[in-house]
Amino acid sequence: MAGKSGESVSISVPYRNLRKDVEVEMVTTKHGNENASSSADDAAVAKDCSLVTLVLSCTVAAGVQFGWALQLSLLTPYIQTLGISHAFSSFIWLCGPITGLVVQPCVGIWSDKCTSKYGRRRPFILVGSLMISIAVIIIGFSADIGYLLGDAKEHCSTFKGTRTRAAFVFIIGFWLLDLANNTVQGPARALLADLSGPDQRNTANAVFCLWMAIGNILGFSAGASGRWQEWFPFLTSTACCAACGNLKAAFLLAVVFLTICTLVTIYFAEEIPLASNNPTRTSGLEHSKSNGTANGINLRQLPPDMHSVLIVMALTWLSWFPFFLFDTDWMGREVYHGNPTGESLLVKLYGQGVREGAFGLLLNSVVLGFSSFLIEPMCQRMGARAVWALSNFTVFACMAGTAVISLMSLKDNSEGNEHILPNETTRTAAVIVFALLGFPLAITYSVPFSVTAEVTADSGGGQGLAIGVLNLAIVIPQMIVSLGAGPWDALFGGGNLPAFVLASVAAFAAGVIALRSLPTLSSSFKSTGFHIG
Repeated sequence: MAGKSGESVSISVPYRNLRKDVEVEMVTTKHGNENASSSADDAAVAKDCSLVTLVLSCTVAAGVQFGWALQLSLLTPYIQTLGISHAFSSFIWLCGPITGLVVQPCVGIWSDKCTSKYGRRRPFILVGSLMISIAVIIIGFSADIGYLLGDAKEHCSTFKGTRTRAAFVFIIGFWLLDLANNTVQGPARALLADLSGPDQRNTANAVFCLWMAIGNILGFSAGASGRWQEWFPFLTSTACCAACGNLKAAFLLAVVFLTICTLVTIYFAEEIPLASNNPTRTSGLEHSKSNGTANGINLRQLPPDMHSVLIVMALTWLSWFPFFLFDTDWMGREVYHGNPTGESLLVKLYGQGVREGAFGLLLNSVVLGFSSFLIEPMCQRMGARAVWALSNFTVFACMAGTAVISLMSLKDNSEGNEHILPNETTRTAAVIVFALLGFPLAITYSVPFSVTAEVTADSGGGQGLAIGVLNLAIVIPQMIVSLGAGPWDALFGGGNLPAFVLASVAAFAAGVIALRSLPTLSSSFKSTGFHIG
């Protein structure tokens, strides 16, 4: 910045939205910088969009979340009906962390530079939504496609073997679904940042989280119904029985809902096309690339406190992913003592457990929504470090509670009560655990990112670099759980409890390390809500 008076200086003003310009680049004299910055700030404030536009531009979040809720509640149980063992069912979830690590950053960079006449984000949202629709149709009809490709011709109600071709088609659809979800999520969040002004950050995040909560509630409600095949009986077939027909109908409903949400977002989001000769604001990942290694991840650029954040984050997600993968399966197996590949009565019990688990996840989403309003005042009163630790201790207690509930249910089942519903106390306790986990989940979706923003506020590597590294602390634990949870459970008889116990240990360790190692942070918490999925 040194130079003679009157020297031209280029100022790049970071945008909050793109309704007029991608980035304001101003050339002015050195002594005029202060006025220029003030003018740029005034311009940013002037470009705030209306609340109605903000609300309608975020509807795609509800559509994506609807499908994600169905994915969480129904797909692990369903893959086992195709003959894939419980020990290997977790492997199909590997695509999530892989695509999250690779696809989202790439799509983010491409959308930053997109010069389509329809805007930078909307083309990716549209393409991603079409991919989601194709993927869920493939998943829903995987049994029928496998049947046409040569799987066993025996009726699905009596055949208990492995339907290899159907399972292969299912896995293709599942991986495509994760790829598509990551294609939509990044541009959808970026669109929100583009449209919202500097004074709308909290409002915008609240609106986005509200739509996610609505999608979760509707999706888990659809998963909990279990009667879609009765309302649409034509969806069942020789290869597709009740559980398959229910999943097929629920996913077709998801396609309709996502289509409506996507069209609303595309219509109401007021994007201005990016001219190919305009300067563009680089994404956080690109910024980190210019300051760090070729892949944008350079740990040496992070402040020392960030290493403690990464450790706590990794342990936090190591405690969450076993629940995400096996929640409804645990309800069907350990609480209801059903079996997706057993005799008809066991299959029925398992299905009832899965639906009860989906209902518990519905309550979980409701609790999460209400809890999100409590996080800011809690952080202001207790500090973000204590709140994050509290969330991990809550997960520890809840996951330990699953062991107690499993033992209670096992005792009922061993006292001559085989093949009947568990007693009311056991069922209620299981649903309560599912619901209570909504509170720490709300904290996990927001506080770690706000902590990261504060810890790295003055670091040379930039917050984009820190968030990129933080993503590693999420996807690596997910890979570990996806690869190891099934075989680990198989060592102890094939249930879900061993993975849940390890999750409880990881949560306790995360809470202790959070209290002992995380830095003392300011109490001026500002939500930077995030969703992982």
